[in-house]
Amino acid sequence: MFGIHDLTLFIVSGLLLNIMPGPDSLLIMARSATQGWRAGVAASLGIGAGTMVHVLAAALGLSALLATSATAFTVVKWVGAAYIVWCGIQMLRAKLKGSADEAETAAAPPPLPLGRIFAQGFLTNVLNPKVALFFLAFVPQFIDADASNKPLAFIILGCIFNFNAMLWCNGLALFTAFASSKLKVQPRVALWLNRVTGGLFLALGARLALADRH
Repeated sequence: MFGIHDLTLFIVSGLLLNIMPGPDSLLIMARSATQGWRAGVAASLGIGAGTMVHVLAAALGLSALLATSATAFTVVKWVGAAYIVWCGIQMLRAKLKGSADEAETAAAPPPLPLGRIFAQGFLTNVLNPKVALFFLAFVPQFIDADASNKPLAFIILGCIFNFNAMLWCNGLALFTAFASSKLKVQPRVALWLNRVTGGLFLALGARLALADRH
């Protein structure tokens, strides 16, 4: 139907690819552990919105520009890397509320508004040109060469991929928040979790900055 083949293989492959750790998963886990499941879900929804931008861009042929233009790829790559590094620095700079004398009773680092967390998830995903190239390379393998409407088939597969990704991302958010509440993460632990995640974001930003189109 719609020129799509091997749908089961596509779904299974997509789930396995979503489980692989990356900046999206790190952001969801960090927000869920430090601010609860609502923050994790907000990050997940932002990531899902970013994924849909990539899906629609690829279906319309816009992502092909990143694959063929070294300049376009480099610009998006450096903007995305800079944003991920900026997020990492913000996490590293997180501090406990209250003075040093109140360290034992201090509250966790000030929570971010859910809208800002959504924007973080969205920008972390949409500014990563590797995601765009992934969709260009992965999705067409499941579309018949003689499909009557290839963009429609691409969008359908992209929506299926994103739906499964949202199941995983929201499940990860709920699990992390549940585990965090059971372990009763202390403010200092939450602070250092933020900082460790910030360090990983710096490393991921550097890795993205050094990435090529292949």
